[in-house]
Amino acid sequence: MASFTPKLVLFLLLLFSHHTTLSSSTSTLRDDLLGAARAPSFASWLRGLRRRIHQHPELAFQEHRTSELVRAELDALGVSYVWPVARTGGVATIAGGGGVGPVVALRADMDALPLQELVDWEYKSLETGKMHACGHDAHVTMLLGAAKLLQYRKKDLKGTVKLVFQPAEESYGGAYYILKEGALDDVEAIFGLHVSPHLPVGVVASRPGPFLAASARFSATVAGKAGHAGGPHDAVDPIVAASSTVLGLQQLVARETDPLEAAVVSVTLLRGGDGDNVIPESATFGGTVRSMTDEGLSYLMKRVKEVVRGTNLNFSVSNN
Repeated sequence: MASFTPKLVLFLLLLFSHHTTLSSSTSTLRDDLLGAARAPSFASWLRGLRRRIHQHPELAFQEHRTSELVRAELDALGVSYVWPVARTGGVATIAGGGGVGPVVALRADMDALPLQELVDWEYKSLETGKMHACGHDAHVTMLLGAAKLLQYRKKDLKGTVKLVFQPAEESYGGAYYILKEGALDDVEAIFGLHVSPHLPVGVVASRPGPFLAASARFSATVAGKAGHAGGPHDAVDPIVAASSTVLGLQQLVARETDPLEAAVVSVTLLRGGDGDNVIPESATFGGTVRSMTDEGLSYLMKRVKEVVRGTNLNFSVSNN
């Protein structure tokens, strides 16, 4: 739980904007926040929250229990909120008493992954086939910790802080639905973070410019003509067409993308057929594309469609 403390304090120092320069008052504020975050009772509260959330992971747009826990904690703190937002999410608001200032937001995602937790420990997932394997239980815990620290110091806060508890981060576009509902229309800046097993405990890392890629999913079903494996000339083999398409997609980064630009095309699933002596009627494949720029993502999405359609024409198959 000690690893939560620097991340909480880093964000909160940014929010008390009447301390604009590194000064003795800033140091006092930092020490106050660190002291509060490191208090045994506070750490114990955070630890208990994270374990409860970890034991009951919920998938995208199913975060009912997690949302209920969040609302109960916000109620106990006296923090107002709007719920539901984007079906199972919520947005809380802490208005500062230190004068006029910006409206900023802190964001945490809530959903888990469809994975079975295999590590046997006291607080492992109790939900079969579901696990907080991406750290969203820690993210929710940290945002609730920020809510507590901010609420108790809101008289010194210049401006307003919105706390965004986002559903459906894992491939279901929960952030899009929060924006679509207008919950963040007045926000001038938003801060988010992600836990990382690649950094030492207590280290917070960042860098100027884009940090994470934009991504999009794709899937395609290749329709051929089923037949016997011993007579491929009487069939139209969707497995061969799909395999050729998968290889063709690898050229989008290797031969069409500037080597100084970050981009990834990954085909992560391929399904077709059930028997070793039958050419199936169809085959399905899919994956993700990622780019550090909007232009790059749009290009990859366009070219994936063109490669799929072009390759399938060569094999006299249809696609969807």
